[in-house]
Formats: sequence, structure tokens, C-alpha cells
Amino acid sequence: MSTTHATPTITREKLIELLNEDLKREFQAVIGYVNYSQVLKGAQYMNIAAELEKHAGEELGHALKLSYWIDYLGGMPAVTAKEVKTSDKAEDMLKFDLEAEKETIRNYRRRVRQVDTLNEFALGEDLREILRDEADHLNALATALGIDTPDPGIADE
Repeated sequence: MSTTHATPTITREKLIELLNEDLKREFQAVIGYVNYSQVLKGAQYMNIAAELEKHAGEELGHALKLSYWIDYLGGMPAVTAKEVKTSDKAEDMLKFDLEAEKETIRNYRRRVRQVDTLNEFALGEDLREILRDEADHLNALATALGIDTPDPGIADE
């Protein structure tokens, strides 16, 4: 009885490139959360400001995990962040964060599938743990905006 194995749709080199894009998004999130947590004004935003400060630390943890895996796979971790959007309006900042979290979740959902095809299951477990945090962030932002938590979907290949 012979079994055939599907050819991975991703190479190790491409995975390193994509993980570096994820790392840049994590750096973006750290910067955004640090900034937003300090500049949100108004009594209605005090609780979410404290939550965003906590999120900044979690995003830094994600960046450290990604850097580890990029190095493990033979790559060089990125050292720049994607652009951080800012605004004078608290609601705009929260919407920027919501959109960024949706993009991050879409990409991590895709990344989990990709690493599984390369049999990098330990990396997949770390990505699933990061996804759990990102889902929590998305829910906190949606709650602060008074909307239902959106389903971000999954990134295209």
C-alpha cells in the first residue's frame, strides 16, 4: 500500500519571508498600542487604555516568538515596523487597531496552514497561541467600539 504526500504549497524561504511580514505587523502593534494607550483621552476610554497597554506587552511577546522561529528556520528577523496610523480621535485609533488585528488574524490563520504543510508543528502551536491572544485583542477593541466582534476571515495564499 503506497501513500502519496501532497507537495507543500510553500517553501521554507517563503515562510521566512511571510513570518518577517508578520513580525513587522507585531512591531507595528507594539508601537500602536504603546502610543494609543497613552494618548486616549476621556473617562469612557480609561479601561480600554489600560487594556491597550497590556496588549503592547503581549505583542512584544509575539515578536520575540516570531524572531525565534525566523532564526530557527535560517532567516534574519526583520527590524522595522509597518506604518502606524494615528489620529486625534480616540474612536479612529480604535478602528485602526481593529483593522490591524483583523489583518493579523487573517495572516496567522493562513500561516498555521502553511507551517503544517511543512511539518513545523511546534511553530504551528506557537502561532495558534498567538492567534488566541489576537482574537482577545480583536474582541476587546470591538467591545470598546460597541460593535460585534467581526470574523476577519483568512488571508489569500
